[in-house]
Order: sequence, then structure tokens, then C-alpha cells
Amino acid sequence: MQLSSDDWFDILAFHQEAGVDVALDDMPVDRFALSAQEAPRQQEPQPRGGPAVRAAPMATPGLPPAPSRPAASPARAAPLPQPAPHPPEEAELAAREAVQAATSLDELRAIMEAFDGCALKRTASRLVFADGNPLARIMLVGEAPGREEDQQGLPFVGRAGRLLDLMLASIGLDRTSVYIANVVPWRPPGNRTPSPQETTICLPFIRRQIELVNPDILVCLGGQSAQALLSTREGITRLRGRFMDYDTGTRTIRAIATFHPAYLLRTPVGKRLAWQDMLAIEAALPPKVQ
Repeated sequence: MQLSSDDWFDILAFHQEAGVDVALDDMPVDRFALSAQEAPRQQEPQPRGGPAVRAAPMATPGLPPAPSRPAASPARAAPLPQPAPHPPEEAELAAREAVQAATSLDELRAIMEAFDGCALKRTASRLVFADGNPLARIMLVGEAPGREEDQQGLPFVGRAGRLLDLMLASIGLDRTSVYIANVVPWRPPGNRTPSPQETTICLPFIRRQIELVNPDILVCLGGQSAQALLSTREGITRLRGRFMDYDTGTRTIRAIATFHPAYLLRTPVGKRLAWQDMLAIEAALPPKVQ
């Protein structure tokens, strides 16, 4: 069967979403065939009396014999020193205390760059802080960055990000009129779901980020984001489409959850419901002050 360019694109996207983001060779290697070739060699009987001993090289007349050298052991790279992991409770407390000093988004970003309490920072390429307009009336919060976000340092720049741009454009918005961030600002290895401990450690950062942006509407993209920010265990299919209150401590913000764009790529039937959510967001926007 001959595959079209769209088929190859979908196959590549599938592997990227599964966390396969490094090519080790230009051509695939059949490890099963290699194992079958090695098996007969491993089963060859050894000569009686033990393994054969390699003869020493003959000395050249008139020259002293070459000194024997011990067999060289394979070189091993020295392991890089890693900071000791912080207990989750101490890391969360340190994050809560650190964000109190942030009076601006720039200060918050510097604090997050210096924070070492989350193990994800040691496997990610960089911090994925935010994108968009800090003065926007709508703030969207996803779960965690993926491969392309980790490479560029911006949230939602892959296939899911392009779909998010289309969703925003459907109600007359773009990245200059919204602010986008994630609950967890470092990419989990292999694009896996952040653990509850990792999410808990990072929660003070996103909560402070929401306080500093102070939007009129908070949009949770996906169930993980909604459960973390809205303190609920309900699934996204029950959470989506209805407004709830998000308390910043100084103000109550209207919050709504909708499907994550990555879910919509895998389940296109959900786009109809996501479209309804976008219309609800558009209708809830307060009129602009002239």
C-alpha cells in the first residue's frame, strides 16, 4: 500500500505525541534478525581445555621484547553531578514562599528559572513560561509543554497549538489578545502526564501567574488543568461548558473548562462541543471600555 504525504504526516505526528522525538539512524534496524544471527555463534562449543589463548607477539631480533599491557577496560563517562531531589512537601512549600516575592511576571519568571524543587527541570530543555498578551482579558492554561514547546520555550506551538489558534480565530481572537500558560512549565519526559506530586509543586507558580495577569476569564484546556486549578475530581466531559468561580484571593474570576486541542486532534467528534465552549467564552467577555 502506498502512503500519501498526509498519511506520513499523521504517522509522524502520532510518534511525536507518543514521545518518540529522536531518530538514532537513517534506517530502521531489525533487532530480531540480529539476535537470530548471534544465537548460533553463542551456541558454538568451546575447544576442550578452556578458551583459546592468543599467542604473544614474536620478539624482533636485536630489540627488547615489548612490555605486556593489561587489557584496557572500557572507558566510562563520569556521571554529571545532580542536585539532590527535594521532598515534595518541602518543594511545594519552597515554591509557595518563593512566589510571594514576585510582584511582576518578569520577577516570577526569574524565580521559576532559579527554582530547583521540581525534578522535571533537570530533564527539560528549558522553562516554558508563557505566550501572548499579559494585559489580555482571557487567560488559557494547559497542562504541560510537549516536545516542540520544550524546544522553542513557548506553549502550544505544535499541532495542538495550531488547532488552538484556529479555535481562537473562530471567535475573533489571536495570540495578541489572549495570554497562554501551563500548570507545569517543564516538559515531562516522553510527553507523559505530570505526576500529582509534580503538579502540586508547580501549582503555586501558575496561581501567582494568574493573579498577576488578572484576566476576566480563565480557560482551562483539558481535564488535568481544570482539576488542578478548580480543585475538582470531575472529568472534562462533565466539567466543560459551564462557568465556575476561581478565587485569586483578591478577586473572583469566571473560569470555564474545555477540551485540550490535543484531545480534539485524536477525537474530532469533540470539536462540536469545543465550538460551543468557544461561543460561551465569546458571550461572557465583558464589553470593552471605550
